[in-house]
Amino acid sequence: MGYQSLLGRLHAGEIVLMDGPTGTELQRRGVSMDPAAWCGPATLGNDDVLTAIHLDYLRAGSQVITANTFSASRLMLAGAGLAERSGEIARRAVEAALRARDAAPDPSSVVVAGSLSHMVPVSSGTAIVDRTLVPSDSVVAEAFEELASELKSAGCDLIILEMMYNPVRVPLAAAAARSTGLPVWFGLSARADRNGQVVAFEQHEDVGLGLILDLIPAGAIDVAGVMHTPAPLIAAAEAQLRGRFAGPLMAYPDSGYFEMPDWKFINVIGVAEFEAYCLEWLGVGVQLLGGCCGLTPAHIEAAARARATFLARR
Repeated sequence: MGYQSLLGRLHAGEIVLMDGPTGTELQRRGVSMDPAAWCGPATLGNDDVLTAIHLDYLRAGSQVITANTFSASRLMLAGAGLAERSGEIARRAVEAALRARDAAPDPSSVVVAGSLSHMVPVSSGTAIVDRTLVPSDSVVAEAFEELASELKSAGCDLIILEMMYNPVRVPLAAAAARSTGLPVWFGLSARADRNGQVVAFEQHEDVGLGLILDLIPAGAIDVAGVMHTPAPLIAAAEAQLRGRFAGPLMAYPDSGYFEMPDWKFINVIGVAEFEAYCLEWLGVGVQLLGGCCGLTPAHIEAAARARATFLARR
């Protein structure tokens, strides 16, 4: 299919399935998470497990699979003593995804994305950034540029900016992704404030979602959407996004919660409930469906059923 073919299908109004998480699925399958760097180091020694995870998503119907590079920048790997292996870890993660694509019945129908988050060190036992461990903006920017370059050289078809929520780090990540010349997608993350209003995921203070939406580079993003956000908040966040972005929308929620370094698979959304939410999101114009932390290949199968139901009702 190739990336341009995929983009053309989206512009024609088609619905495409993304994959689910790699980091939490590695944990679910018994792979240990690093106390300082979370899932990035898990690629080392688990290449075959990663390929199997990608293949399971492809069997579930995914046409976009994302390499396990969410926490593969040297910013995260430094705490594990692996900063100098950032390039190797990123390449091996992409290669695991490419092997899965090559093993698919129709490799030409699969697009491989590299994940570029603005994740920085998180306090143990929480999901809150440890501000004392965040380096200068110039160091952060350099780390993002390094990872983005590795994603391109390793063979990714596009870069997804994942879990964008911090107004300082979003522009640095976006600039790094754009510098590669690869297509860029933008995934923002949200939470509810004490009044139940949807705001950016930032934990230290309430940041209006509009502030993050204003940071989406005009004319430079092919697809945007809401990810790593509880399912009940997705539709409201997508509505705000649609007011600022005219291109195809994506949705891939998380379920459960994070306590560094492990995901807590507590009250994970059932596949039937997830399928119902997918139908709701398709009804408000979302074209790409997937899953984030805590979800499974079974949830992607549910998204496929939702797509079939939605198309049958047209």
